[in-house]
Amino acid sequence: MKNSSLINGSRTIVYSLILGLYLFLTPVLAYNGSNFLKLNLQTHQVSGTVTDSNGPLPGVTVTIKGTNTAVITDFDGKYQIAASPSATLVYSFMGYKTVSMPINALKTIDIVLQEDATTLQEVRINAGYYSVKESERTSSIARITAKDIEKQPVTNVLAAMQGRMAGVSITQNTGVSGGSFDIQIRGQNSLRADGNKPLYIIDGVPYASEALGSDLTGTVLPGGISPLNSINPGDIESIEVLKDADATAIYGSRGANGVVLVTTKKGKEGKTKFTTNVSTGFGKVTRLMDLMNTPQYLQMRKEAFVNDGIPYGYSDYDVNGTWDQKRYTDWQKTFIGGTAEFTDLQSSVSGGSSQTQFIINGNFHKETTVFPGDSNYKKGNIHSQLSHESENKKFRLTFSMGYTAQENNQPGIDITQQAILLPPNAPALYDAQGNLNWENSTWNNPLANLNGKYISRTNDLLVNSLLSYNILPHLIAETSIGFTDTRFDDSRTQPSTLYDPAYEVGSEYSSIYVNTTNRKSWIIEPQISWTKEFGKGKTEVLLGSTFQQQKTLQLVQEANGFSSNSLLYNLSSAFNVYDLLHEESVYKYQAFFGRVNFSWANQYILNFTARRDGSSRFGAQKQFSTFGAIGSAWLFSNANFIKYNLPFLSFGKLRASYGTTGNDQIGDYQFLDTYGSSGNNYGGVVGLEPTRLFNPNFGWETNKKLEFALETGFIQDRIFLTAGWYNNQSSNQLVGIPLPATTGFNSLQANLDATVQNRGIELTLRTINFQKQSFNWISSFNLTISRNKLLSFPNLKGSTYENQFVIGQPLNIKKVYHYTGIDPATGIYQFEDFNNDGVLTAAEDKRSIRDLNPKYFGGFQNTITYKNWQLDFLFQGVKQLNYSGSYTTGIPGTMTNQPATVVDRWQNSGDSALYQQYTTGVNGEAVSAFYNFYSSDAMIVDASYIRLKNLSLSYTVPQQWLKGINCRFVFQGQNLLTITSYRGADPESRFSSSLPPLKVFTTGIQLTF
Repeated sequence: MKNSSLINGSRTIVYSLILGLYLFLTPVLAYNGSNFLKLNLQTHQVSGTVTDSNGPLPGVTVTIKGTNTAVITDFDGKYQIAASPSATLVYSFMGYKTVSMPINALKTIDIVLQEDATTLQEVRINAGYYSVKESERTSSIARITAKDIEKQPVTNVLAAMQGRMAGVSITQNTGVSGGSFDIQIRGQNSLRADGNKPLYIIDGVPYASEALGSDLTGTVLPGGISPLNSINPGDIESIEVLKDADATAIYGSRGANGVVLVTTKKGKEGKTKFTTNVSTGFGKVTRLMDLMNTPQYLQMRKEAFVNDGIPYGYSDYDVNGTWDQKRYTDWQKTFIGGTAEFTDLQSSVSGGSSQTQFIINGNFHKETTVFPGDSNYKKGNIHSQLSHESENKKFRLTFSMGYTAQENNQPGIDITQQAILLPPNAPALYDAQGNLNWENSTWNNPLANLNGKYISRTNDLLVNSLLSYNILPHLIAETSIGFTDTRFDDSRTQPSTLYDPAYEVGSEYSSIYVNTTNRKSWIIEPQISWTKEFGKGKTEVLLGSTFQQQKTLQLVQEANGFSSNSLLYNLSSAFNVYDLLHEESVYKYQAFFGRVNFSWANQYILNFTARRDGSSRFGAQKQFSTFGAIGSAWLFSNANFIKYNLPFLSFGKLRASYGTTGNDQIGDYQFLDTYGSSGNNYGGVVGLEPTRLFNPNFGWETNKKLEFALETGFIQDRIFLTAGWYNNQSSNQLVGIPLPATTGFNSLQANLDATVQNRGIELTLRTINFQKQSFNWISSFNLTISRNKLLSFPNLKGSTYENQFVIGQPLNIKKVYHYTGIDPATGIYQFEDFNNDGVLTAAEDKRSIRDLNPKYFGGFQNTITYKNWQLDFLFQGVKQLNYSGSYTTGIPGTMTNQPATVVDRWQNSGDSALYQQYTTGVNGEAVSAFYNFYSSDAMIVDASYIRLKNLSLSYTVPQQWLKGINCRFVFQGQNLLTITSYRGADPESRFSSSLPPLKVFTTGIQLTF
């Protein structure tokens, strides 16, 4: 009772004191005009949504001006804050213009932020094992983000990079689905064509870039199948390309040809968000050749017989009356003029708390082909990522997983060449009964080739986990663990239905080629980093190691002699099965690396990187090597004398770097003495035969890189210019040194003291043309001028490389005859005969050298926004020559169609023409001259072009129209317009007999809620 009374009495005293204090302070505060009561009585809730041209903006800071009170927008860009009606709200977000908005008693305020390119210098970019502010990097790194990638209807990440990066040349090899791309970062460093691939890193995990498949199976896909098809462009957050020594040396032997870093999307803090994109469209070839029509073709053929003085033969069906001489078919439109259909569905769900974030993204893509038939390519993938941070913010865990399944069904061969060669009056494809028409066995019906099938299936898994722990406030230990598993199989069939039934070719002549490739790899990279600031200085130290292993198993088989074509995919039903290739290889790699970065007074920066590499691809005496680089930068715009004297200069930086990287892209076991099956049965036993000689001194290629660059921004970075000069020299080349035939081997894998030089200038210009609340226009231009040269090659003359390389000339050259014109008296091509012996030989007379490397290339990109509309377009340009067979597709006058320009031919003595006299093939002098013409500089043509590479138009529906749902409509196009003087099909295509790239149009809708 006493305790209860005491408690009650205490409460009464406390309540009385509070009431008295309140009654005392109220008139005092009111009298002194204090804002205390006004703030409490008049504060109300203000809410709204912050968006940009693409939709909601999560993570925007909304601050009450003049206070520390702030909130962050959620995943839907929504916010809510308590403020005085007379206060002002400030909206700020990295990469966007800061906006101030008076409340004026409003309860709902929606804001549209505009991108501000002037703040991009503060963005942190991925440099591999570390990140760095754009303004503070000492290295050369090109970057594109998801905003650039999502505007393009492409399925391969390399296609998304074309024309957008200085120093990065990308060429599409074919328009067939699943085809490959060639990429060169600052030119060709290695004498070996397959030794110039960059290193691909996906979320910290190296990804093998070697083409999948076999030359025997994938004939429809020149250059092989790109393994990068397994990466969904919609999963990518950013792509960084490391180019100079300062950026690539930390990757040591794997960074000689540049490094491509792919970072996938991650979950963000906020409530759960669901996004779905649906798009559909169509594609057609970019360009068709201008070929002869039937009257032109028949005139050519008949004139050829007159020139040769011979009558029509039995098999000259096109002119002897067997085929209808009034029929005309545009075979290009028939075989490759179809319409490919594209369908894409992509959905993602993401969200999380301040400690744990997640994202799950799924995609399905299907496209058909422009070829006749029902060929198609399908791809589905799932990507997930989970991030977690402990409450004390010391421990962090990131886990990501991507799985892709692909299926490609195409014709066994690319029928593009047949579409070009076929006479325009060839028979109809089908007879009256709807069957394939063989026209009484007078031709091989090209549609029969579609009975041969190419089928490939790919299943690809990539897993990565990153664990880090803050040991001390400035000391972090972390470990990256990665695993990849690629399983690929493809096949190409040659059924008996490829042939005219009149020949009675049975299924016992059917065959199939089968390839199976399995590739697994794992990597573990423990590392530790330390950061310390002292006064005006800052030091960053990174130490780490790499342990990696990749195992590859490949089996290529041929089977023939089937009892039925329906059993072609059952090898046990074949009469003969041959193992053409059966290889198992293991690649092991280990390294130790380090980086030390020092900066002073926010002006002077030094960056040191080094790596000690070990590779199983070299002999015991050469397995280890050390690579390193130094990079420096001076931010002169931070100097006081610049600030005061050049106020229009908002940013200025000079940077330089020098260092070495290596190259071990030679394949496995190249230094060993290896053996293979002889294939010969002796006494019931198949023996072995030596296939390679042992060379313990086989070591690394070395690439020395030097660069100087200037980066300047004017008028608050509204004009930003980067100009760089680089000089790379690659030596100790990994090639096969020719051996005498008496040794039993053609060559010995060894290092050759040849040196290749790549020099160039890279220019990048970004301008903010207009930047207003409702209208913005930003442009970006990049230009690369590059030169490649072979500086030295010991004993080149007399070697097997004599006709391939020339000292002082680029690697990618063509040594050809020099064409001097047509003899006006005989109408025959003439060439320079250096020995004046009347006989042309490759060794003596192929002295005309043509450089097939691009002289310069670049892109011009624009982004224009007006209220809820956004327009993006990119022009890509290349100045180049090309060795092309497009001018003639065979000897003019024979039974093959020709470009329409061939009508300009020699007919009578004294004529001046582009082409020599027609012949059916019996005029030996004209035939010989034609093949010399084909190997002359007359076939090196200008293949320069400017292409509207990409166009994207989008409209974002105002949020008040659809409450709770963000909606955006999108139109996209790729390869839309090509401006060129090239007379062939597509100037980008390196293979004239391959399907050109497709121009693609898609429309879609994006919903977020």
